[in-house]
Amino acid sequence: MISFLRKLPFSKIMDSSSTVASSKTQRLVALAQQLRLYKPPPPFDEMEEQQIQETAGKVVSQVGFQESVTPIIKDPERFRPKKAAVLICLFEGDAGDLRVILTKRSSRMSTHSGEISLPGGKAEEGDRDDGDTATREAKEEIGLDPLLVEVVTVLEPFLSKHLLRVVPVIGILSNKKAFTPTPNPAEVEEVFDAPLEMFIKDENRRDEEREWMGEKFLLHFFDYEYENKKYLIWGLTAGILIRAASVVYQKPPAFIEQNPKFKFPTVINKDTIVP
Repeated sequence: MISFLRKLPFSKIMDSSSTVASSKTQRLVALAQQLRLYKPPPPFDEMEEQQIQETAGKVVSQVGFQESVTPIIKDPERFRPKKAAVLICLFEGDAGDLRVILTKRSSRMSTHSGEISLPGGKAEEGDRDDGDTATREAKEEIGLDPLLVEVVTVLEPFLSKHLLRVVPVIGILSNKKAFTPTPNPAEVEEVFDAPLEMFIKDENRRDEEREWMGEKFLLHFFDYEYENKKYLIWGLTAGILIRAASVVYQKPPAFIEQNPKFKFPTVINKDTIVP
């Protein structure tokens, strides 16, 4: 469960009647200060997590699922999770709302082609931290200069269907006009944005029940229209954005989130699958 900060909620700041440019800057400054104080809750009992790391090399705190089924590697002694990070890049829209940059993956991609995702990818050896990974990947995918993004916090990791330990990195883009999207055609087909708050509203949303390791959870789907184009935001991306919006606006979603609350298997084998 999210630990909300006992400060003026960002939603209250966003409701300010002031329309001057300096006020907009102050709202982003206030958001940055709020998020720097955010501390992700510990995912599991630290002792248990350490034991799992020693036996399976697997470290994940919050699970996000895609629809298709992926078997986990059969030899638990050889399994090691790969690390990745995604950038939740927030900026203030013309109407004063808080928006997040999203991408539509290229149809050329061998996996997740045409799906909606956050900029990001696997960690590389030269990356100093998760923020480095997320901003480097954002530059490669959509041409976003890391110098334009102020990294303010990270959220607890999610588990992708390909067993990547994905860390959501929240960054603030104060000067949206300085960013001109230049998508890498090999990876990204479109770059667009959406209001962050939509991910805690029970509007244009549906869910489906899934089960993993005896634990039921909900897979969320958000229908979104932008500039006469329709998008479906679901699975891991939707799960990450629900969590991010809950942290930013300091309130839970208006719907049942129902993440799986499971304990890690002590043995990882062909019967351990991610739905």
